[in-house]
Amino acid sequence: MKVILLKELPGKGGEGDVIDVARGYANNFLLTQGYAVLATKGNLKQLEDRRNNIAKREAVRISTAEETKAVLESGSIVVEAKVGDEGQLFGSITSQMIADAIKAAKDLEIDRRRIEIGKAIKMVGAHEISVSLYREIRATVVVNVVDAEAPEAPAEEPAADEAAEAPVEVPAEEAAADTAAE
Repeated sequence: MKVILLKELPGKGGEGDVIDVARGYANNFLLTQGYAVLATKGNLKQLEDRRNNIAKREAVRISTAEETKAVLESGSIVVEAKVGDEGQLFGSITSQMIADAIKAAKDLEIDRRRIEIGKAIKMVGAHEISVSLYREIRATVVVNVVDAEAPEAPAEEPAADEAAEAPVEVPAEEAAADTAAE
C-alpha cells in the first residue's frame, strides 16, 4: 500500500516521501497516528504543490541539526555517579543521565531515545557515545564519568579573598570607634 509520509519516520523516510508499506501497518498505525495519508491522485497532486515548503523546512531542520552537532562536539559532558572499588560504578550510566547532563552543561534538550550508548558504561573515565540528531546527522559526544562523592579541590584565589575581607573589617572598626566616642 502506497502512502505519503507527513512526518519523519525513522527507518522509513521523511516528510513528503512516498513509501510502500504493509496494509495493516498503514491502516493500524501510520494513518491513525497521523504519520501518513494514502497516496491517491489528489494527495499526490497536493504533495507536488507543497514540495517547495517541505524543502524549506528540511533545510531548516538540517541546519539546526548541524548547529546542535557543533555545540555537542565542542566539549565533553561530565556525569557524576557513585563509584566503588577500582573505578567500578554501582549500576551503569543511562541515556537519561546523559540527556540531563547535556541539558545542564550545554542547555540543549536532547531526547534520551536519540542517545546511542552502545556498550554499557560501567567504569569511571571518558567514553564516546553517539547522538542521532536528524536522519544521518550524528554527533559524537565524549562523556566523562566521575565519582560523585570525590572531594573537590578548593579553588585558590587569595587576592580576591583578601580584597573581599578588607572592606568588611574597616567598617566594623569604624563602628566600634563611633560607639566608643559616644
